[in-house]
Amino acid sequence: MPQEIKKSAEERMDKAISSLKREFATLRAGKASPALLDRIQVEYYGTMTALNQLANITTPDSRTLLIQPWDKSSVSDIERAIMKSDVGMTPSNDGGTIRLSVPMLTEERRMELVKTAKKIAEEAKVAIRNIRRDANDSIKKLEKSEISEDESKRYQDDVQKLTDKFIAESDKVLATKEKEILEV
Repeated sequence: MPQEIKKSAEERMDKAISSLKREFATLRAGKASPALLDRIQVEYYGTMTALNQLANITTPDSRTLLIQPWDKSSVSDIERAIMKSDVGMTPSNDGGTIRLSVPMLTEERRMELVKTAKKIAEEAKVAIRNIRRDANDSIKKLEKSEISEDESKRYQDDVQKLTDKFIAESDKVLATKEKEILEV
């Protein structure tokens, strides 16, 4: 039973790291990346649809995103959705495709993005610590009925080692993103 608790905690911590990586992918770092547009929802025939399900998004160069809708009639809807979003880029429409130029980041903007990245990473660490607390609570409940106090302590130590591993992983992901943001 404690093994299942530990395995469940590890899976949940892994999901927290995956979520952190997805969040970082949508954080603009001065380079064009199709992931920047992952959160954009387009109203398409009355239904909110993810942009990447309506169009092919490519990066012809490091500063440009090219959006090629599969349905040419949706170009204006896509353009409107990009204007409403928080990506901070103005689309240019040439009839069948939309181009987005990723502007160079100022030093001040880079520092803001680093702060945002640190905040996102801290939220992931809090989630990991909450998972640790839940796992330890479950182990303590088992201590009263199924396992000894020594076993309980050993399993809690295992959960702590797991927590340390995933906290270190989140720090590593943050350091990589920070380096990417600060790179000129």
